[in-house]
Amino acid sequence: MKENPARRAFVKKGACGAAALAAGGLLNFNSSGLAEAQQASPGHGVTANKEWQQLLTPEQIIQLAKIGNQRFVSGAPIQRDYQRDIRDTRKAQYPVAIVLSCIDSRAPAEIIFDAGIGNIFNARIAGNTVDPDVAGSMEYACKVVGSKLVLVMGHTSCGAVKGAIDKVQLGNLTQLIEKIYPAVEALSNFPGDKSSHNPQYVDAVAAKNVQLTIENIRKISPILAELEQQKAIMIAGAMYSVKNGKVDFL
Repeated sequence: MKENPARRAFVKKGACGAAALAAGGLLNFNSSGLAEAQQASPGHGVTANKEWQQLLTPEQIIQLAKIGNQRFVSGAPIQRDYQRDIRDTRKAQYPVAIVLSCIDSRAPAEIIFDAGIGNIFNARIAGNTVDPDVAGSMEYACKVVGSKLVLVMGHTSCGAVKGAIDKVQLGNLTQLIEKIYPAVEALSNFPGDKSSHNPQYVDAVAAKNVQLTIENIRKISPILAELEQQKAIMIAGAMYSVKNGKVDFL
């Protein structure tokens, strides 16, 4: 069998065995390799380089995110050397994804996905909404730097979503949460109590907001829409549970 070029890249970098595959999570593996990575013991984290960024497909990056979240939830994160990460990224960066998430202190993307330094861009704004500035950041990540996944990640018990449901008026926050109103309106037929005191309703609105944000990204950014049509990138959604740390991809 012909050796995978990404595996050779790992060997050249000094990583070895299944533990390295799980630790780095940055190679063009097949389904058997993915199973091997999932079962491997955590090792020392590695930082994405240009070769790995180019080899990975968007679908594989999602699988790596799922594996990283599994490590996080199971309490077995990679033992990382952050000083080494800093040294490895001092001249350049090659993140494989950009995650748009909420500012909520309970939902830090790098920790949730056990990603370390240099592997993902992290854009954060209350309610994980998108505007031209956020879209421009995504364009930089994908078109300029080479990231292949745009992930919009909402979360349960979101304060911004509750504010939108309650139509809160508070300075600049008013304008921000107005971007979430369409998700509230889209669930007008939700069965049961449609208030911020109903956790199921709040989470349903949050998930709908993720879906509408993805649609807005495509509308606001022709660049990202074209990259997606070319299958150069994927724009996907997910929900994070503040109760158990699990990420569910939508």
